[in-house]
Amino acid sequence: MTDGSSRTRIITYYAIWATICAAVAGFVVALIHTSFFSYHPGRSAAIETLFSGTVAAVGIASAQGAVALATASLLGQVGRSLQYTLLLGLVLGLFDFVMYIVQMTIPATELGWIPDVAILVAASALITVAGSRSLTTSAV
Repeated sequence: MTDGSSRTRIITYYAIWATICAAVAGFVVALIHTSFFSYHPGRSAAIETLFSGTVAAVGIASAQGAVALATASLLGQVGRSLQYTLLLGLVLGLFDFVMYIVQMTIPATELGWIPDVAILVAASALITVAGSRSLTTSAV
């Protein structure tokens, strides 16, 4: 296996991991929202609320995973490699969780779909960049 294919594999797995972490954070918040913050007159309404929140979270998480993949690929092309990818995915999920909780508990912080998605996508790119190191400095 070449060094390039190893980096490609790491980038791909990182993007999948980041997507999973963001989706789990979104699902947990959808569950909290459905349980404590939303009115639902019956079981079917509760399930619909949970389902729609989960679908939105998975969609946003997919976008974040795509941005993580693109960002990491660009970093690889300019001579940088990812470090601590497990931690980076967890940080991304934690960021999403905190942002969703703040927006749910303090409605004035809700900016609307486009700014919210832009913030989450930017966070995904910034977290990925923060976890990269130059290939020349990582070689001993």
